[in-house]
Order: sequence, then structure tokens, then C-alpha cells
Amino acid sequence: MTEDQWYAQVYRGDYVPQLTVRAVLMGSALGFLLAFTNLYIGLKTGWHLGVALTACILSYSIWQAIAKAGLAKTQMTILENNCMQSTASAAGYSTGGTFVSAIAALMMISAADDPTGKGEHLPTWVYVMWTVFLALLGVVIAIPMKRNMINQERLKFPSGLAAATTLQSLYADAGEAAKKAKALLYSGLVGAAFPLVVEMHLRVKEVNEAGQNVYSSLVGQYQKFFDWLPAIGHARLEDGSQGAKLLPSDWTMKFDLNPVMIAAGMLVGLRVAFSMLLAGLFLVYVAGPMGLDAAWEAPNGKTIYATSEAKKSWKEIGLWFGAPVMVSSGILSFAFQWKTIARAFSGFKGGGDVDDRVTATEVPTSWFLWGTLLAGAGVVFIAASQFGVPVHLGALAVVMTLVLALVACRATGESDITPTGAMGKIMQLTYGVLLPPQSATGNLMSAGITAGAASSSADLLNDLKSGYLLGANPRRQFIAQAMGIISGTVATVTGFYLFVPDATKLTGGINGGDPQFPAPAAVAWKAVADLFEDGLENMHPWYVNAIFAGLAVGALLVILEKVVPKKARTFVPSATGLGLGFLLPFYYPFAMFLGALGAWWWQRSNKEHADQLLVPVAAGLIAGISLMGVLAAIMNNFILVNP
Repeated sequence: MTEDQWYAQVYRGDYVPQLTVRAVLMGSALGFLLAFTNLYIGLKTGWHLGVALTACILSYSIWQAIAKAGLAKTQMTILENNCMQSTASAAGYSTGGTFVSAIAALMMISAADDPTGKGEHLPTWVYVMWTVFLALLGVVIAIPMKRNMINQERLKFPSGLAAATTLQSLYADAGEAAKKAKALLYSGLVGAAFPLVVEMHLRVKEVNEAGQNVYSSLVGQYQKFFDWLPAIGHARLEDGSQGAKLLPSDWTMKFDLNPVMIAAGMLVGLRVAFSMLLAGLFLVYVAGPMGLDAAWEAPNGKTIYATSEAKKSWKEIGLWFGAPVMVSSGILSFAFQWKTIARAFSGFKGGGDVDDRVTATEVPTSWFLWGTLLAGAGVVFIAASQFGVPVHLGALAVVMTLVLALVACRATGESDITPTGAMGKIMQLTYGVLLPPQSATGNLMSAGITAGAASSSADLLNDLKSGYLLGANPRRQFIAQAMGIISGTVATVTGFYLFVPDATKLTGGINGGDPQFPAPAAVAWKAVADLFEDGLENMHPWYVNAIFAGLAVGALLVILEKVVPKKARTFVPSATGLGLGFLLPFYYPFAMFLGALGAWWWQRSNKEHADQLLVPVAAGLIAGISLMGVLAAIMNNFILVNP
């Protein structure tokens, strides 16, 4: 359809309720809860999952129940639910990206300089204002892209299309809606039981000499199911000699009883999950054991081994393999999209002619100008006052964000992949040159500007695509999206304090225990910042070789995807999967592989059933586990505290 045809045949935003109080409140409430789930998953896996589909199913089901109970006179209209999912999506998706990457990495850096390994949080007002300004910047810079990419070029924006299709199916078939709602609810209840058993410290493990209770979970979360396999190498004693044989569990080859990673694997697919498993096995059986024998005399005269302990191999050897794989593959994939990049600038015409209908429904350009000025000024102020980024370089970061977000949004519209990782790495490389070598903090947070704002822009355009297909008023949907930032910020900041009271939850502490949240995205960002700060000359030679090997492997995989026949691409390992497999303890890739394998089998055995219920079941498990994980974190960190 042309834009004129759309206004004549599809648009109904003037007479169908859309931006209502109940829609915004429902979206804010659901987004608040789903923000916890995304933060939980992001800190576990580095992924940030869309929440629009889950919010649509939940909202429709909740409002159906409210109407049947006689507490509401009318059902929520399809445009109200669409507006609701905009608010929920902004709250649950647009506000958490910086916490699982740049801010978590900053927390790790602070822990490195702390003898206790706990590090320290930034002031709460910094978390709040940084999140609000980044999300708002991303929302407003999407304004001039909307008419061009959605109304006129009609880019696909597959996630927006999926949300619109889901809403249409819910309103068209009450039976299907009920099945999805029940699947979401029942899987959520099942998932909620696991943190009570494997995470919350409900059992008194022992009473110490001072008569204090020492707590633990009812069942250990990580079970040593693989120790029947042959031993892998030998531990090394303090004098450098060989110690006892190392069991598979010493290399993090365990089974995680918390099924959240199995649920995540159901969503990411078999190719990515299998690639993660391959990387994990290579690290455990090849790179890790070799690193135990790779000694190096550091400039300070101290002997350093590439793998200091088996259980730390994923954040020593694995880090310098995995992060470069993700960096080179992300940037090269982005470069291969040169046609998309060219179209992003050559096709950007500001929306074309403006008539009265456009003036009355589209978001005014003045909102873009004033919003960018306000949000950009806020970002520059905080970057300068808190992170040591000079004002002129902070302003440059905002300008670069405007340009890179334009490209990222077009990539999202064409492929449903928002290259926030590549955007962040481009900024890190740029500011690694512009900032002093010691400015790891500035490097991280300047990159966080682009990654955070670009993901927020792409999220808004996905939601506006859904509204476009349903005939919604884009200005009212924009307002709903902006309002979701409030509840999302509150949830994300609160959740980060609850999940990560100190950096030991991210690092495992100074004794190298199993971290509750490995935060692989943050590990990769920190690795790039450390590289600029320390320089290659101060790194173990194995790490340097791993960096170049990882860069080459990441680039090779991207090239293979381009040159092999389409049918053979499924057999090319995923660069993202390999990178994450090196950056995570083995029990996470293994659990995700199990989930992906189960989803693949479900699809093969009953495709129609899987297409209908796979996403609700996986989303329900993740939501139930994550929300109960919040309660477990509160209990463990503030009530059932070990002495």
C-alpha cells in the first residue's frame, strides 16, 4: 500500500480506543515485571530477549479474566493492546541493555581494584538518569526514520510483524488465545518452583563456631553428573609442579538444575546452541589443559600461567578466544551490510511530503529536535561528570549515535537483527584511540551510549511497525513507548541492585567460585577496554595468540556464511555461539544445547503444535524463574545472609 491507501483503508486510530489509562498502566506493570526477566537472562547469557509477544498474551488473558469477573465494562481493544505492548516493550527491553554490558563491566573493573573483590556501585541517581537519558535518546532519534522506513519503504521489521500477527490471532481465535495463555501460565508456575529449590538459601547447612547459621539451598544448583568421564589434566601446585588429576567438574562440566538456560536454548535455536557446546568442549578438553602448562615470565618477574586454575579457564583463555570472535564477526557482518548502510543514508529523505493527515498523526519533528537536545545534553553531562569523558567527546558520541542508530534500525527492519554489539565495538575502537590509554571507564560508557540508544530506537520502530499494520496512531504509540521508560528504569535499577549487590555475583569472588551471573556481554566489553588500557605487551603470549586466532575465526565464519550454498549454511558454526561458548562456564552452553535440541525435536515431531506453544512455554519458564529469582535474591542478599 501507498501511504495514501494506508490512511484510507487501514488507519483507524482516530475512532478506536488506543492510548488509554488502562493500556498504559497494564503495559507499565507487565513491562516492570518483564524487565526483571530480561535483566536476569541478560546477566546470565548476554542475550536481551524481546518482550512484546509475552506482554500481548499476558495482557489479553488478564483483561479477559477481568472482564469475565465483571470488573471492567469492555474488553481492551486490539489497538489498546498494541499500545500496551509498546509501553511494556520500552520498559522490559529498552532500559536494560546497558546494565548487562557496560555497567556490569564497570562493576567488574571496580572489583579488580578492591582487595575484597566486591567493587562498588555507582550512585543510584547516576543509574537512573543514565538509563532514562539513553532510552529517551533512542526513542526520539527514531522519529525521523519512521515515515521513511515504515510508511514509504515498508521495511519488514519481522518482530513488529510477529507482534501484530499475534494480536490478530488472539482477537480472531479465542481458543488459540486460551491455549497460549495456559501454556504461558503453567510453564511460569513450573519455572517459579526451581529458584525456591536450587537458589534460595532455605536450609541451615551448619552452625559455625560463633553459633551463627550458615545457609545453603535445599538442593545444590550445579550437580557433578559428568565426573564418570576421564580426568582432564592435572592441577598445579604453588611451586609449579603437577598435583592431583582434574575431574570434569573442576572444569565447570556440571549440570545446572535451574532450567532457565534450557528455556533460553529453546528460543535461540540449535545452530547457535550447538556452536556454544563445541566451544565449551574445546575449552575444556584442548585450550584449558594446554594453558595449565603455558608459563610466561611477566615484566615484573612473576611466572604467570595461561590457565591459572581449571575452573577459571573460561574467563582466562576463553575470554581471549571468545571476545575477539564476537568482535570481528560483528563488525565484519556489519561491513557486509554495506548496501543496507548505503540505503540508510541515500534513502533517508525525512518522510517526504507532509499533509494534514501526517501532521495530525505522526510525531512532530520538533519533538525530535528538543528530545535529542535534552537527552543528548543529559548523556554528555553524566559521561563527563561521572565517567571522565570530555564534553566534546561526549557530544561526538551522541552525534555518532545518531548516525549508527540509523544504520542499526535499517538492519533491524531488513533482517530483524539489531547490531548493537557491533555498534558498541565500533565506538570502543574509536574511543580507544581518542581517549587516554588509562580510560577504560570512558571507553566502556561512551560505547554504551550508542549500544543503548540504538537498541531503544530499533525497539520503537518494531512497535510502530506493529501499529502500522493494525492501523494505529503513531503519535499516541510513541507517547506510550516513552512512558514505559519510567517503569522500566525503576525495575532495571532495582533489579540490578538485587541481582548484583556486589561484583562477586559477576566474578565468583576472589576465590574464583561459580559466578551467579557470568555476564558474557560485559566480559567481552571489559576485554576490549582492558586491551586498550594494558596493551598487548603486558599480556601473556597465549592471550595475544588467542586474540588473533579469535579475530581470524570470527571473520572466517562470517565469510563462510556468505560463500557457501544456502542449504549448507546451517552446518557453518555460529560465530556468536562460539564466542559465547568460550565466555561461559560449561554448564550454560550444555543446558542451552539441551533446550535447543528439545525445541528442534518438538518442531520435527509436531510442527503445528510447536509453532503455537513453543514461545509461550519458553517465555513462561523464563518469566517464572526470573521473577522468583528476584525473591530468592532478596532473601539471600538481605535476610538469609551468611555470617
